Amino acid sequence: MSTLPPLHTPELSIGPTRFALDRRVCVAANRWGARRAVGMFFGAISRLGDGMFWYALMAVLAVVGGQHGLAAAAHMAVTGLVALLLYRLLKRWTHRPRPYRVCPGVIAHVPALDEFSFPSGHTLQAVSFTIVALAWYPQLAPLLLSFTVLVAASRVILGLHYPSDVLAAIVIGSGLGASSLWLLSLATKLA
Repeated sequence: MSTLPPLHTPELSIGPTRFALDRRVCVAANRWGARRAVGMFFGAISRLGDGMFWYALMAVLAVVGGQHGLAAAAHMAVTGLVALLLYRLLKRWTHRPRPYRVCPGVIAHVPALDEFSFPSGHTLQAVSFTIVALAWYPQLAPLLLSFTVLVAASRVILGLHYPSDVLAAIVIGSGLGASSLWLLSLATKLA
C-alpha cells in the first residue's frame, strides 16, 4: 500500500518519484538556510531579487548608457511586465502550495510575497532580465549570471519554493527572454 497522496493533489502534479526528490532537496536546502549567516545572506539576495536590483540596473543603464542604455532598460521593463503577468497567471492556475505550508521540516525564513509556489516569480524575472540585459551588455555576464543563480538558490533555501518551481521558472524565463529578443530582432528588420 502506497503512503503517497493521490496524484491529483497540486503538490504532486509533477509525479510521485520526482516529487520525493523535490521534497528531499527542499528540506536539505532549507536546513542549510537555518544557519544564521546563510539565512541572512540569502534573505538579502531574495530581497534584492524582489525588484530593487533590477530597477536599479535599468535606471543605471538608462542614465549612463545613452540611447543604447535607454533602449536596453525599456526592453527589460517590457519583458519584466510580461514575466510578471505570466507568473501571476500560472500561480493562479496551478495553486501549488508553498513548501513551508505542506512539507514537514521546511520553514519560511522570510515572508512570502504571495500564496502559491509554482513557478518561482523571482527566478523567472531574474532569468528573463538577465537574458535581455546580456544581449545589450554582454560584459555584465559575471555579475548578472552570479546574481541570477543566487536568486534561484535563495528561493529554495528560504523555504519558499521547491527546486522544480525554480527549474520551471528557468525554462519559462529563458523562453520569455529569448522570445523578447526574437521579437525585437523581427521588429528591427521590419522597420
